[in-house]
Amino acid sequence: MTTTEQSYAAPPQLIDSLKKYQNVAAFVGLAGLALLIAGYFMVSPEQFLRSYLVGFWFAFGLGMGCLVLLMIHLVSGGAWGVMVRRLLEAGTRTIWVMWLLFLPLLLLAPHLYSWADPEHAGEGVRKVIELKKIYLNTPFLWARWVIYGIAWNGLWYFINKWSKLEDETKEWKYSSAMEKLAAPGIVIYFFTITFCSIDFLMSLDVTWASTIYGFLIADGQALSALAVIVATLILIGKYEPMDHAVTKRHLHDLGKLMLAMVMMWAYLSFSQYLIIYSANLPQEITWYVRRLNSGWIWVGAILLVFHFAVPFCLLLSQSLKKNPRTFLAIAIFLICVRVIDVFWLVEPNFTPVDHPAFNISWLDIVSPLGFTGLWLAMFFNQIPKRPLLPLGEPNLEKALNHGRDH
Repeated sequence: MTTTEQSYAAPPQLIDSLKKYQNVAAFVGLAGLALLIAGYFMVSPEQFLRSYLVGFWFAFGLGMGCLVLLMIHLVSGGAWGVMVRRLLEAGTRTIWVMWLLFLPLLLLAPHLYSWADPEHAGEGVRKVIELKKIYLNTPFLWARWVIYGIAWNGLWYFINKWSKLEDETKEWKYSSAMEKLAAPGIVIYFFTITFCSIDFLMSLDVTWASTIYGFLIADGQALSALAVIVATLILIGKYEPMDHAVTKRHLHDLGKLMLAMVMMWAYLSFSQYLIIYSANLPQEITWYVRRLNSGWIWVGAILLVFHFAVPFCLLLSQSLKKNPRTFLAIAIFLICVRVIDVFWLVEPNFTPVDHPAFNISWLDIVSPLGFTGLWLAMFFNQIPKRPLLPLGEPNLEKALNHGRDH
């Protein structure tokens, strides 16, 4: 290891702190997943799978959000991305595990998706399933899962490989290779995550469809990942060398990006609602009929206020974004609200349209804790394995000086 690599390697104090965070996250994750598995026998296989999907999809979105943010940075540049690039890379190295954790949803699909078990569906639903059977069938779902895995794991593997070689050789060709891969990689991400969200989320209600849904899911994943990355950056920013590298200007830039994603989530959510409300077609309004009646309307109100209005107002303030303590609080707050949003996407699909009733199981609480704990344990384990800043990044010096003259 060269002198430069040593100067940007994680110091012993940070490694010890990350180890503590990793152990706590692993304990919470294993405990949560153990309780979730117990729920399969204590509650029902159906509720186990619903809750599994809630927790799994949130944690899965953290790794995927890191991947798309990393690719956006590689294409667009910017000092904000240089500061968090190593954290984003660490997040992407969890994707292969999360991809494998789709297996319970694939193996037990008839317990969760009506199209996978049409014999037990209502007559009206069976007609819709018949029309969509070319796409919604189990063999094709397995095939798409394999395609997703090849695409996602290929993207993160080569970007991480070339990033390491960029550090070792300081050659421009690896930076160029990552940029050339990231550009089509962003397109691949949006296509695959759109189809994946249709497969595992939208098809929970086989009679409903939305053309905005994939973009809404992608924005949510990027926002969740950014909140975790910001919180982690602030935590490791207390230690050398990050205490000298990260400036208030970097935090301000990340805060502006977070604000843009909050606004995009609100815009897409409102657009989807407005289009469906205006058309008022029976096959489309069921999604909102379930969510705007009974106790579900309060979940919607929570998202409106705490997923949009409150963070929007807070992130408008430069002083709050530049203050590590308040920005950390906002990031953690958004992580919690993002879990509620995933819960809102999944659970109401299992309540009757004519008599929608709010229901929440204790499995819906332990599942996000379990999967998020597992993801964070892997994430914290990966952070110190490489220098905290990309040493071969051509714009590293410029990024380090970002905001020094302010």
